[in-house]
Amino acid sequence: MRMRGIINIVGVIAVIQGVAGFVGRMWFDSEWGFLHRLVDLPLPAYLGVAAAGLVALIAADTSRKREDR
Repeated sequence: MRMRGIINIVGVIAVIQGVAGFVGRMWFDSEWGFLHRLVDLPLPAYLGVAAAGLVALIAADTSRKREDR
């Protein structure tokens, strides 16, 4: 149960950072979020980060539903 909570938090942060990085560079020509301070990613990679976060959220939710049965 505790690990699922951590995975949920990490997934939400990854989605926010991925979307913010993509939107900032695509439409506002500036860097948004914290991720650009750690690594220099190309524009499509930000969507990959958001997708990975979404996969983590779905996996944690599926695990919770499976355990509730």
